[in-house]
Amino acid sequence: MRVSGGNGGPLVQDRVALDEIELYGELMIAASTAAEERLSPARIDEVLRVGRDAERTA
Repeated sequence: MRVSGGNGGPLVQDRVALDEIELYGELMIAASTAAEERLSPARIDEVLRVGRDAERTA
């Protein structure tokens, strides 16, 4: 997607990069609020919504 920047030049937004940043933020929030020292692999999968697409199609 291309949008015009403030100085008239093109500003390119990478949707994949923005999605990765959002997921990273969610993971950091989960880690900061966790009672345990480290997040379990299952909790990480839950935060990152791993397997949700497979569950929807099943």
